[in-house]
Amino acid sequence: MKVAYVFAHPRGGTYKLGRMILPQLEVGVHGVEVVGMFFFDDNCFVLRKGDPIGERLAKVAKEQNILLMMCDLCALERNLAEGEPRWCNPDGSGRKEPGNCIVKDVVEGVTVGCFPDLYTALGSNPPDQVITL
Repeated sequence: MKVAYVFAHPRGGTYKLGRMILPQLEVGVHGVEVVGMFFFDDNCFVLRKGDPIGERLAKVAKEQNILLMMCDLCALERNLAEGEPRWCNPDGSGRKEPGNCIVKDVVEGVTVGCFPDLYTALGSNPPDQVITL
């Protein structure tokens, strides 16, 4: 089975990912194939360059071909990206053409985007389940 994780709740990245999921992925006992992880709010901070969880995750993601994506608005608010949001204007209205938001100061392999970008990125390898933590 293929899964994608959405880290939306407080401590989803630091506790549930860092203390449960990541150690299992590192030793090969997680039990499912993880195809993607999407980070909201303060969960984005685990993806900062130099963060112990983020550095370990980047290594596992590269080895296991796991998509790592942050919410663009969340990343911009936390100074982990620069530019304009991908699919929403700063006033909250939608846009048809993507903005120029890019990541900065994060671990290797992290991308930034919104739901349209996540759907596109997982389109060729879709999960069977999406789990929100």
